[in-house]
Amino acid sequence: MKILAIYLVAINAAAFVVMAVDKYRAQHQQWRVREFTLMLLALLGGSLGTLLAMCACHHKTQHKKFTILVPLLLVLQTVLVVVLAIASKQ
Repeated sequence: MKILAIYLVAINAAAFVVMAVDKYRAQHQQWRVREFTLMLLALLGGSLGTLLAMCACHHKTQHKKFTILVPLLLVLQTVLVVVLAIASKQ
């Protein structure tokens, strides 16, 4: 569980930073991070970081696939972590 916790902190921090960088680049007409990459980070466990960045940076909040899929991923990942935590204590 300790390794999982470290992984989740790292992937969520990375997802937040990448989303924030993409927002900055969008505002300055620079090269952008692909939406596939942003969604992949969320899928790999960074859904909380992605969602927090969406709220903090007001980024991708008009895109249905982000406003629907990211919260759904967060719920599913939370359930998975809870199930793993319960299973590891038995």
